[in-house]
Amino acid sequence: MADELVRRRVDVIAATGSSNSALAARAATATIPIVFTTGGDPVADGLVTNLSRPGGNVTGMTNFSNAVLPKRLGLIRELLPSAALIAVLVNPSNTSTASDIKNLQEAERPSGQNIVIAHARTEREINSAFESLVQKSVGALVLDADGFFRSRAEQLVSLAGRYLLPTIYSDREYAFAGGLMSYGPSIVDGYRQFGVYSGEILKGAKPGDLPILQPTKFDFVLNFKTAKTLGITFPSGLLAIADEVIE
Repeated sequence: MADELVRRRVDVIAATGSSNSALAARAATATIPIVFTTGGDPVADGLVTNLSRPGGNVTGMTNFSNAVLPKRLGLIRELLPSAALIAVLVNPSNTSTASDIKNLQEAERPSGQNIVIAHARTEREINSAFESLVQKSVGALVLDADGFFRSRAEQLVSLAGRYLLPTIYSDREYAFAGGLMSYGPSIVDGYRQFGVYSGEILKGAKPGDLPILQPTKFDFVLNFKTAKTLGITFPSGLLAIADEVIE
């Protein structure tokens, strides 16, 4: 598909969704401007060599942030301070997973609290991960941001409900699908910025001069209906900082 766009001599290639589409576009052309969106680290993924001065024909925005996963863990701890054991579900196939886990462990080292890291890269492994976490008497779950997980949102929310496992997710869509709570970069704001960059390039800007955009707006969403089902009451501190509350 990227080769076809190059043959058509388009003015800009919008490579959205993940690093894979951007890498395909980058391999297809070194001259046509490419604007990407990704949840991963564009330097680690090989899209650019520098965030502030990407150079070449590639720029875009990333939702990758070292602080997001530890923040998600902190929010679920604030909700459930008595939870003795908390798990984090990650996709080992995601290029950002190793960095996410490292950042989380470094942030948690001073607390001395144990975290269970669960892995899932297929639908069946998601089912097995939840079964294993329940057997370990995990008190809460943190979901790492991942494109495959988003595609299995209904399954993840359903399993959390079936096992009565309080879970914080990465995107507001999970909360609106019945998840307890979510915290992560605003997808809507990210794509707005993505559109602005595409427009600037169409007006003559060089992609290599446009720094890689990083998230500046985050959504924190609480689901009252799910909390009631789980017998949970949101503390006033969380209610005060929530961007949206689903009644």
